[in-house]
Amino acid sequence: MSAQKPLVTIEYCTGCNWLLRAGWMAQELLQSFGEDLGGVTLVPGYGGTYEVRVDGHLLWERKRDGGFPEAKELKKRLRDQIDPDRDMGHLDR
Repeated sequence: MSAQKPLVTIEYCTGCNWLLRAGWMAQELLQSFGEDLGGVTLVPGYGGTYEVRVDGHLLWERKRDGGFPEAKELKKRLRDQIDPDRDMGHLDR
């Protein structure tokens, strides 16, 4: 029996039209982490929300962290949470 893979959720504001941004970030995470993730789920929200969580742990929150994450920064935060020893190649240089 294999261990359960991490699940990422991206909650985005529908009123702010941030679906494309959230979809792009989901694509970036899936491209980099592939089968090491259990999935990335997009969750419609409101009130200017843009939150990225892994297994319920908050990785990024737009209001707290000052805007939207760069893909590089979010990938590093995700790596640090799920596999700190993972080499991210050019992202670590």
